[in-house]
Amino acid sequence: MDELRLAVELARAAGDVLLTRFGEHLAYEEKSSRRADLVTEADRLSDQLIVSRIAAERPGATIVAEESGTHAGYTDERWFVDPLDGTTNFAHTYPLFCVSIGCERGGELVAGVVYAPKLGELYAAQRGSGARLNDAPIRVSPVSRVADALLCTGFVPSEFEINIRHFRSLSQVSHAVRRDGAAALDLAFVAAGRFDAFWEFGLSPWDVAAGTLLVREAGGRATAANGSPLDFFGRQILASNGRLHDEMCERLGRSDDGE
Repeated sequence: MDELRLAVELARAAGDVLLTRFGEHLAYEEKSSRRADLVTEADRLSDQLIVSRIAAERPGATIVAEESGTHAGYTDERWFVDPLDGTTNFAHTYPLFCVSIGCERGGELVAGVVYAPKLGELYAAQRGSGARLNDAPIRVSPVSRVADALLCTGFVPSEFEINIRHFRSLSQVSHAVRRDGAAALDLAFVAAGRFDAFWEFGLSPWDVAAGTLLVREAGGRATAANGSPLDFFGRQILASNGRLHDEMCERLGRSDDGE
């Protein structure tokens, strides 16, 4: 499929840009009032590369990009671009960061790529054709209980109070809860069976589009935290191997830890 080919090419090219600047003492800005909402020159260079190529090769498509905003098109094709997910990690030379590119046509996800250049891992999915890591098929884990699960989440400052009680309660009933700081890569890790479930609040469409397709094509589920259909603009996600999805929904729906 042309969309997947293009997404792979762009993710690799953008990843190369990021690697040339990884480890440098980069200047960064806080792009909003939220503490540690960082942006670097690397984010902007990666965004420019990806957006310009999509605009040239897919004229008419809408592009929703983290750094450069929405580029309105006139067809039913829409691309979601996170040129550097995990900017804080990147700025501190923590290697868990990635490029995330997802394509939707007619309201359906058709291609998704998450590339972690420092790890050398490229995750790719095409609708109806499964998910792959470096060209090898991947599947979600077989874990069926939260009690046996390794979970993952993330926080943004504005959603901290909402999520900290879930972090605490799920840490007490699972094997562990991790917080890696790159939502797209966390979703790819669910697809690969490394995490059994991931949830987060306060996310944007570019954080979740590609990873959602990876999870679904690897045999998992992705919904809102309460189990309702996922809305990319709904600011939240629960992704899992599917087997423990209902239990995760039930636990995330509790209003107090002791209920």
